[in-house]
Formats: sequence, structure tokens, C-alpha cells
Amino acid sequence: MIIVMKPDSKEKDIESISRLLEKLGLGVHISKGTQRTIIGVIGDKNLLRDIPLDLLPGVEKLVPIVESYKLASKTFKPEPSVIEIDGVKIGGSELVMIAGPCAVENPEQIMETARKVKEAGAKILRGGTFKPRTSPYSFQGLEEEGLKMMKDAKEATGLLLLTEVTSERALEIADKYVDMFQIGARNAQNFQLLREVGRSRKPVVYKRGPSQTIEEWLNAAEYIMSEGNYNVILCERGIRTFETATRFTLDVSAVPVIKSLSHLPIIVDPSHAAGKAQYVAPLARAAIAAGADGLIVEVHPNPMCALSDASQQITPDLFSDLCKDIRGIAPLLGRTFTAAC
Repeated sequence: MIIVMKPDSKEKDIESISRLLEKLGLGVHISKGTQRTIIGVIGDKNLLRDIPLDLLPGVEKLVPIVESYKLASKTFKPEPSVIEIDGVKIGGSELVMIAGPCAVENPEQIMETARKVKEAGAKILRGGTFKPRTSPYSFQGLEEEGLKMMKDAKEATGLLLLTEVTSERALEIADKYVDMFQIGARNAQNFQLLREVGRSRKPVVYKRGPSQTIEEWLNAAEYIMSEGNYNVILCERGIRTFETATRFTLDVSAVPVIKSLSHLPIIVDPSHAAGKAQYVAPLARAAIAAGADGLIVEVHPNPMCALSDASQQITPDLFSDLCKDIRGIAPLLGRTFTAAC
């Protein structure tokens, strides 16, 4: 449940209720809005059966949370969450671009990509270093060597770093190098990994699984949040349907639906949805128009030579053109975006 405090409630009232809840072994999450403070109660509500919370000083009302995803619910936190990483805010008024190759291949490739995507307007460099592939004989990633290359690119450009983690071992290694973790679609319901990432406290880009309903997606995000990590950014990347013209079918409607159900930011990955470079820009523009808080785009200096997902990666020049498009769209939506001219 949530405890809605009166507009004129005092800080001592909030602290008193928090102490009471914690003494009972319940978790407490305080959300201070522009007009009211909301106290989220996490745990077994039966522990409060004999306590008249609604009569305590400063309390306006009690509201039950009917959704199974309590922490991710908009009932729990009505105002949108903004995830901040070293000055970069995801979920605020500014659109955020995350870009980089599907896989880190060598120092020259990742450095060139980093420089060019930053020039175009990206704030975060993505790069695959642990690569779960359909075939065990496909390129599996450079792992820690690739992370070292990404760190060098960060030192040269100042971009934040994001990489996918596929196991507890990958998480432990990547934690030394990156600013954010990504949970890929293949691990969307790997609940043990989600819990481990939740204990890390670093921001997480959590991709929707190809056959996940929105409710399943939010419930899985709850695994991360239930461990104390509320820095979750949802990522729509296409779902599996009967259509074969694209790799997956981008569910653009997921963006406004998530905005209505959850306070978490949502970004879109048009690259995996499209599967073909020619469709990436149109899907990206549609995602921003639908209200996405940013994009994650696969960019490679020479896509035809890429060791993975060659057909869906775009060149730095095409990424720059896309950023210019987004800069034109942003003001129409009341958003901002800084991109190269």
C-alpha cells in the first residue's frame, strides 16, 4: 500500500511513520512530489492489520496497490522517475541517445565509433562484450578485453559506458568498467540474474523479452527493484509476431502504455526490432513521437564487416542524420535534444 501524506504534513510526521514501519520489518520508500509526499510500504500488509495508520499525524489517506508489480507501479510513485548517471538524466525533458556497435571487436573500431557517436549527440556508448548468440560457434565477444577497450574510449570521449551482462560472472567483471548494465531479451526472465543486478545498485537498461507481455515485463523489472535498485530503464526492442519482414515487430504502443502504468523511464531499440538498417531511422522517429525517453541504436564504422548483426547496424553518418531528425522532432513534443549541426 501507499500512505498519502497531507500537503501540510511535517517532516517529523514522515520520519515517525517510517520508523514505525521499519520497526515492523517493512520496507519504506519515500517519494516527495511537488505537492504531496507518498510513503510506499513494501512487505506483508498483514503486519499493519491492527495499526490505524490513517489516524496518524499528517496522514491523508491509505491507497492499496492492486498491481502485482508494486515498486514499478505508477500508483506507488505517481511522478515519473528520472535516472541520473554522472549528469546524464534519462526520463527527464532531454532525450538521451545511446549508441555503439553490437560487439566490441578491436580498439580502433570502438574508439572510432565512440568519437563519432559523441559528435552526433550520443551521451552513452553501448558495446557488446559478452555475446549470447543463437549458435555456440558464433563470435561470443571479447569479454574483459573488450571492456578495457571501452574504458579507453570513455577516457578519450567522456561517454558513459553500457554493456550487456549475461551471468553473475559477467556482472562481476563488467562492474569494474561500466556505468550501466544491460539485461538483454534472452535474459528477460532470468530471475536470478535480475536479482543479482538489483543488488548492484548501478542503473539497468532492461530489455523486453520477445514474447513478454507488458505485465510480465513490469513484474520482471520488479525483481530488480525488490533488491533495492530503483534505477531501472525499460527498453522496448520488438516482440515476436507472425510478421517476417522485420526481425521483430516494434511495439510502439508499449511506450504510452508503460507511461500510463509505470513511473519508470522507457527507451526504444529500433535496431533489433528492424533487423535491417534501412528501417532503423523510421522506427526511431516513431518511437520518439510516441513518447520514448531516448533510443539505443547499433552503430558500426563498417557494418558489412561486423562480426555480429551486420545487417541492422547503421554507419556513423546515418546515425548523425538520425540525430538531426530527432533534434527537429523534440521541440514538437516539449523535449530537448543536443545534436551536432
